[in-house]
Amino acid sequence: MTSPTQRPRSRRVLDHSLLVLGAGALATGLGILTLAPGISAASSHREAPLIAGDPRADNTDVYAFTSPDRSDTVTLAANWIPFEEPNGGPNFYQFADDARYNIKIDNTGDGNADVTYTWRFRTLTRDAGGQFLYNTGPVTSLNDPDLNIRQVYDLTVTTSRGTSTVLRGAPVAPSNVGKASMPNYATLRAQAVRNATGGRKAFAGQAEDPFFADLRVFDLLYGGDLSERGQDTLAGYNVNSVALQIPKKDLALRGNATRNPVVGIWSTTERRGVQVTDSRTASDGTGWKQVSRLGNPLVNEVVVPLKYKDAFNTLNPSQDRTVQPVVDKVLDPILPKLIQKVYGVPAPKAPRNDLAEIYLTGICKACGPIKADLNAHRLNKDAPLKKIVPAEELRLNMAVPPTAKPNRLGVLAGDLAGFPNGRRLTDDVIDISLQAVEGAAQTGKLVPALADGDKVDANEVPFGTRFPYLALPHTKSVNSGPTGRAGQSAMTPSSAAAIGTAGVALLGVGGLRLRLRRRRATS
Repeated sequence: MTSPTQRPRSRRVLDHSLLVLGAGALATGLGILTLAPGISAASSHREAPLIAGDPRADNTDVYAFTSPDRSDTVTLAANWIPFEEPNGGPNFYQFADDARYNIKIDNTGDGNADVTYTWRFRTLTRDAGGQFLYNTGPVTSLNDPDLNIRQVYDLTVTTSRGTSTVLRGAPVAPSNVGKASMPNYATLRAQAVRNATGGRKAFAGQAEDPFFADLRVFDLLYGGDLSERGQDTLAGYNVNSVALQIPKKDLALRGNATRNPVVGIWSTTERRGVQVTDSRTASDGTGWKQVSRLGNPLVNEVVVPLKYKDAFNTLNPSQDRTVQPVVDKVLDPILPKLIQKVYGVPAPKAPRNDLAEIYLTGICKACGPIKADLNAHRLNKDAPLKKIVPAEELRLNMAVPPTAKPNRLGVLAGDLAGFPNGRRLTDDVIDISLQAVEGAAQTGKLVPALADGDKVDANEVPFGTRFPYLALPHTKSVNSGPTGRAGQSAMTPSSAAAIGTAGVALLGVGGLRLRLRRRRATS
């Protein structure tokens, strides 16, 4: 890892406060997740036992980057509901009405949120008693009467000055049911992008899952056979996303992104009256309880022991350094030893303070063995140094300009606008993490034996060039394969035609019924 003027030099032992890492989760996370030259795992897709059973509350990924077409702003995106099969009707996919979805920003480095954006969703059903369909005819706008199930949201922002409303009753882009139901989904997406006060933009709705990886790594590291890498396990799936485009001054400490360009970002989900513990108990309290959390990719899923995964999801980053069971796995991580055993790549010596620097303190010359000033909160001129603590957050230096031609390996390839300095949609976090766990960040050189990574180097579809940048959601079933050609079917052409005709008739009757009911109501 290098900066424009500084290359990595010799290691320096981190001070005692860093060695007490508490959420060293990431060091090992990088570790256990990027298991081998082909390892991969969705950043937080079903990473803990309890949250795996609550997909609407399950954070999958967080992204933060300087907007390529509006360099005075930052784009934040967070995803929920992993592995959405496009044809998962008739109910399809909705945000939970009984949850709060947050993106939090720490601009002082104390592990606490200084700015919090919160989404609250409401589901509106036009005909709950007479219809089972998500839509009763072709949907051409977000207020189309044929869209039977709709969602809207209120967006608020909370700072030390209190809470204010950014948007009220803003529409959510619906699940993409298919071409017959939504012949021009791009139009619906565009209608869901909303301008807000102060130069902000907001979006909520379904999107193609931007995470790309080969998840067969969990089959005992491909069984030691790297020839079986290269299948993007997440290709074809969708997620539910929220995204914001925000002026940098709104996120920076004291509103000054020039003096204080570094921010830490993570997302959370909260439910009312729920308390998650490693004993799987729940209380009947009335307050909001955090049940899911995500900052950097690959942490809770592969670093935290099973016994503590649910509890980790409830922690605030300020508490990370107190998690001793995780700390014990950070300074001497398991993953490099496993890679050495299976693939013969020598494991770097412990303690791995370089990984702790990447994930818990941010990168700076005074922070640890990686000798470059990049994205540590210590770089903020007005940050209270005595209050800065190691905490698992996705850190972004907003002063680094966007790259004209982003490199998928980000900072490791000299592209300082990429992961682990924030995270762009195109960043290959699996391969980056694999290189880092084998010491590339410390030596400044990529490990040749792991150069191929998991052989999934890009998303299966291109991303957009304008906010929210996320690709449109898929409509073809995942079991059709990447080309969309389904396997051999026992259905004959005549029977398929008959079913198709019946479907059209059903949609027509449903739409007619709704229209007649409205006419009577207004007459």
